[in-house]
Amino acid sequence: MGKVIAFQLNGKEYAVPVHQVLAIEKLHHITRVPRTPAFVQGVMNLRGVVIPVIDLKKRFQIETETQNDHEKMMIVTVNDLEVGLVVDAATDVLDIASENIEPQPEIVDTVKSEFIDGVAHLDQRLLMLLNLEKILTPLS
Repeated sequence: MGKVIAFQLNGKEYAVPVHQVLAIEKLHHITRVPRTPAFVQGVMNLRGVVIPVIDLKKRFQIETETQNDHEKMMIVTVNDLEVGLVVDAATDVLDIASENIEPQPEIVDTVKSEFIDGVAHLDQRLLMLLNLEKILTPLS
């Protein structure tokens, strides 16, 4: 598998390949855009580039447990599309060996299963490995 960036949503850990993450930023001013899906928070200007912003909790239909003043923005790229993903915290850069990855479980209650490529076991941690292409499909 290789290196991944681990992040949290409502205390659960997820990960995306490090080569798809351009930056991790503080949350900037987001401008709402009419007639977009509910999970699209809007757009923001990041160093002269306007990028769409996705609320992963809304995209995954996860209830927000508490208001988080420390949310971060992960800037990711998929098929030449740059997108900001709102996450609770970006926690680690990890190296995951292929033998530590299992296919996604049949029933996953936290995230729609089509967004998950697998589950990584690291010591006492379980990380859901996300497929950004499937998460961002309606945007491209």
